[in-house]
Amino acid sequence: MYADDFLEKKLNERKEQNAFRSLKLNDGKIDFCSNDYLGIAKQLSIVNGEWSMGSTGSRLLAGNYPLIEETENIIAQFHQSDAALIFNSGYDANLGLLSSVPQKNDLIMYDALAHASIRDGIRLSFAQSFAFVHHDLIDLEKKLQHAPVTAGRNIFVVTESVFSMDGDICPLKELIAVCKKYNAHLIIDEAHATGIIGERGEGLVQQLQLQDNIFARVHTFGKAIGCHGAAVLGSRNLRDHLINFARSLMYSTALPPHAVAAIKESYNLFPLMQEERKQLNELVQIFQSANLKYEKLVSATAIQGVIVPGNTAVRQLAETLQQQGFDVRAVLYPTVPKGKERLRIVLHAFNTKQELERLMQLLK
Repeated sequence: MYADDFLEKKLNERKEQNAFRSLKLNDGKIDFCSNDYLGIAKQLSIVNGEWSMGSTGSRLLAGNYPLIEETENIIAQFHQSDAALIFNSGYDANLGLLSSVPQKNDLIMYDALAHASIRDGIRLSFAQSFAFVHHDLIDLEKKLQHAPVTAGRNIFVVTESVFSMDGDICPLKELIAVCKKYNAHLIIDEAHATGIIGERGEGLVQQLQLQDNIFARVHTFGKAIGCHGAAVLGSRNLRDHLINFARSLMYSTALPPHAVAAIKESYNLFPLMQEERKQLNELVQIFQSANLKYEKLVSATAIQGVIVPGNTAVRQLAETLQQQGFDVRAVLYPTVPKGKERLRIVLHAFNTKQELERLMQLLK
């Protein structure tokens, strides 16, 4: 299912050097390993005393435990993936994935509006990289055609399913067709789709039943999932590669059990929240159909952008809304292009239609 044979070369090198890492469980041994210097992590607990507040070290040392592996298996099964690996945040996941998988002679093509974590991961890679115009498959293909050819090179195309500033959705089917044409590996960040898109909140890839065409997916838990952390989904080879080479995993203290327990519980909750997703979609339709004084970005997701050119103007409007009791924030240049400064209005299932109507009245 996964075209990941290229990962085996470096994994085999580690095995030949007797340096291959794997995650191990602490099965009751006396601790001479962890960073829990004062024993506080073992003393403090939450959730009726069941879960520890600290993980005591990185997952390659003392920070691996049964609950985190159990939760990874649940996540992989839910997202129809061979394997999952939990990172401390979506930023860490993208950083670890993109800095460690593409190699020196490889090529990365990324959407020009990709999140900072994607761009930072690419910067830490030794691969050559180029941005393509947002959602522009003609530009992507043109850059792929003109890229220098190197023997044994792997090509990676990186994008997001839902973009955090515009709320728009990537043309996934068309992207997959381009990747197949050029034998490229597609990486999708599902941060703002997780919990929202799909009948069970499974994300755009599974909603379209295209998971077998994706090299790696990143699902982040700090948005709709309501907790913290992220997981990279892919093959077992990919999981092993990240354990051995992703520095943001290797050198970070692991998420503590109480945080992982929250992730596990959320995966029991959000797939069943169809009514909440229905309410959210109704609010999106109401907002999109409204006639406002300002330019409104087209978005079928919870993220709604209202363009108010100029940092001063958009700040003043945001402050007016704040004074009226609405927590709406301005997004300023240079986070967005000059002249595209905006209000970033995020809709929620708990917002009422009456609240949204009141907000829209202030924008008319």
